[in-house]
Order: sequence, then structure tokens, then C-alpha cells
Amino acid sequence: MPADSIRQVTLSSITLPLRTAISDAKVFTGRQKPMTEVVFLFAEVTTEQGRHGLGFSYSKRAGGRAQYAHAAEVVENLVGEDPNDIGRLMTKLQWAGASVGRSGLATQALAAFDVALYDLKAKRAGLPLAKLLGAYRDSVRTYNTSGGFLNASLSEVADRAERSLADGIGGIKIKVGLPDNAEDVRRVRGVRERIGDDVPLMVDANQQWDRATALRMGYRLDEFNLVWIEEPLDAYDVEGHARLTRTLDTPIATGEMLASVAEHERLIDGGACDIIQPDAPRVGGVTQFLRLMTLADQKGLDLAPHFAMEIHLHLAACYPRETWVEHFDWLNPLFNERLETKDGRMLVPDRPGLGVTLTEQARAWTTESVTVGQR
Repeated sequence: MPADSIRQVTLSSITLPLRTAISDAKVFTGRQKPMTEVVFLFAEVTTEQGRHGLGFSYSKRAGGRAQYAHAAEVVENLVGEDPNDIGRLMTKLQWAGASVGRSGLATQALAAFDVALYDLKAKRAGLPLAKLLGAYRDSVRTYNTSGGFLNASLSEVADRAERSLADGIGGIKIKVGLPDNAEDVRRVRGVRERIGDDVPLMVDANQQWDRATALRMGYRLDEFNLVWIEEPLDAYDVEGHARLTRTLDTPIATGEMLASVAEHERLIDGGACDIIQPDAPRVGGVTQFLRLMTLADQKGLDLAPHFAMEIHLHLAACYPRETWVEHFDWLNPLFNERLETKDGRMLVPDRPGLGVTLTEQARAWTTESVTVGQR
């Protein structure tokens, strides 16, 4: 028998309302509606010895209820198990839902369990997750995205950029990919002029350019000394991204929409980016993210994880070369704690595990919940 075992697991679907409807290029090209909420799947694991682990996954616009439903179908497989055996348990959960595959929604549902088990293990050790995994640094370069969406005017985006820099954030990312390419260039120029030439600036087209447009825009944006151009093409266009990576001076970043290590492996092997942007909740959690980091490091890629800074700060601190982590303030209402930024970097907290706990407001936003195991 294990020294400790999983006594119960609680799953919660929590809908986070956004203060403002958010639009990126996918809205302006007619492919999506403005985003008004994000649906989170939280897993809370409790052991016989009274230890707790918290993990989460999420879905934007659609899929949240399906993630919850899949997780609820397989969760009973964790009860009575040794929570330290994370690799074995994740394999067990994969086989429990094998008919729906090992990528996409099923993988994202399992990510909440994986993150919760790592949070629990780090808490048991009395260490921040980054320290448990083996950190290279105690802080990570950070850039702000949440202020740069296309629903905001250029003046608003530039104002928010200045406030982010004043708050200790090191770089600024803004959205592009409008039907009017000249307007994209105008917005990039306006932000660059406001923040100065030395501040790291990134742009994100959210997959809305075709190959010819991406190449033309890449050349036009060279003058702004960008850190990267993100998702210029469809997320699965490995050949097109590889061509841009070989041709343009500005680095290419992509990967956030991929939902398995195998999909990222095709991107990496195809030379399709300079900076890879995996998302732990989308690829299956910490276990899969660590596999992906090894592959990326072997190819000499830079790393800039997507969204979920509460998880990705710890993982980015464990990459051998300097990384970036994306600062989003959207999730603040969910957690009692805040991540600190200083001198352009986000500081790894000294709290054990992920270092976050759910607010009462988050629990009030719960739409579905189930607990399996002994209460």
C-alpha cells in the first residue's frame, strides 16, 4: 500500500466572465464572435493524509462543458491511487478514455488532473513547483497581452502598454491580422512610437494571414524590430511557417493551438518556428509539457508558453535558456494570490506548489461540480 493515497477528487466547471468583450483578428475576419467568458475545469485532489492539490484547464468560446464531462467520466480511476505516480496515473486516465484519442479536448480535460498532482507533489516537498522540477532561474521575462486586443483603439492599447511597463512588465504584445494590412502597420507604428525603440514588442496575427500576406507583412514589419511575429498562418501549416522562419529576419512564434506533444513534434522537426509557444493545459499538463521542452531544447528553440501564467511561470523557469511568460490579468478574480512583476520579469513565488488558491468568487461562478471518493 502507498504511504498516502488519493481519497477524493472534486471537479468544478467555473465560468469566468470577462469585463469587456474581447476581439482578435478571428472576429474581424468573421470566423468567431467576440469572447465574453472563459470556462475553466478545476481539479482538487485530496489524499488520506489531508494533503491537497489544485490544477486547471480551460476552454475559450466552446468546449468547456465537454472537458468537464470527459473528466467526470474518468476521474474515479484516481481514487485509492498513490498520487506520486503521476506518469502511471496519466497513462491510466488516457486508456480510460482511449476511444476519444490522445489530443484535443480529451487531453485538455486530463491536464487538470496532471497539474493538480504536480501541485500536490510540490506542496508535499514544501517547494514551489519550479523548484521541485529543477529551476534554472527565479524569475522569467514577461510581456503583456491582455491590453493589446483589436477591440481597443490604438490610443487605448498604447495607454495600457505604458501602464504595463510602469507595473514592471518587460514587453508588450499587440494583436494584428485585420483585413486592412495598412491599419495593422499603423497600430504597430503607433505603439512602437509610444513605448520607444528599446522595449520588446511582439505582434500576434492569430492565424489570419495566408502565405503571401504573411510574407509581405513580415517584410513590412521588419522596421519595428519585433521580438517575434506570432501565428502568422494556420496553426497546422508547418510548411508555410517553416518558409517564413527561413526567409524573414523577424523570428516566428507559434504552437499555442496545438493539443498534443505529437503535433508540436511535427512543428519542431519541420523547422517551423524560432520560438515555440506550447500551452500546458492544452497539451495534457506538466507531464507532457516537460517532454515538449526537451524536444524544443534539443532543436535550440526559444520558449514562450501561452496563457495560464500561474502554471507557465514555473515551467518557463525550468527551461535551459531564457524564456518569456505571457502576462494576463483576466484570471485575477479566480485566485487569492498575485504574481509579482519587477524590472521586466515575473518572479517565481516562494509558496509551495503553484502557489495559488481559489477565491470565494471563483466558487460562486461554479456551474457544475462533482466529488468522487470518500468525503
